[in-house]
Amino acid sequence: MYVKYIKYNIDFIFSLFFLLILSPIIILVSIILFFTNSGNIFFIQKRIGYKHKEFNIIKFKTMRDVQIGLNETITDSQRLTKIGKIIRNYSVDEILQFINVIKGEMSIVGPRPLLPKYMKFYSKDELLRHNLKPGITGWAQINGRNLITWKKKFQYDIEYIERASFLFDLKIIFFSFFIVLFKKGVNNKNNLITAEYDGNN
Repeated sequence: MYVKYIKYNIDFIFSLFFLLILSPIIILVSIILFFTNSGNIFFIQKRIGYKHKEFNIIKFKTMRDVQIGLNETITDSQRLTKIGKIIRNYSVDEILQFINVIKGEMSIVGPRPLLPKYMKFYSKDELLRHNLKPGITGWAQINGRNLITWKKKFQYDIEYIERASFLFDLKIIFFSFFIVLFKKGVNNKNNLITAEYDGNN
């Protein structure tokens, strides 16, 4: 009942609230990125959501664009800007996803939305992570974030699908604030970038 009838309404109300409260940060970061990224403030990318439906996730842009013919081999860590490192360190780049929540594409809590190209690697059980809307934060994010393997993340995602409830969501949100505040799971520069998933890691 909670997931089907209540969760979205709570998500919608709290997302509006958070966007309002965080608006000074959103405005400040937008201004900084406008000048440091030559006007490119937002990062928009296709992700897989509820029932395998694609949507455009929105974040603050923290990486330099790849210039064709010059730096195709540059790594994501090398593309990360100085201000981008700070933004990612405190998960500020994720704030704009409250817009995705308001649009009904995401939830505040749920499995993280991943790239369409990863779909081909999922096992039958791992596909269950799409039985709920993807989240800004989730059970995997408070249990290791970028420090655990993809397989372990998927195990936590499936566990969340099975246990989803109001109190469980509150627990995850509470610990997410703690993790962001103390930067757990991003304790070195390599953990700021999520490793590519190839079906094995």
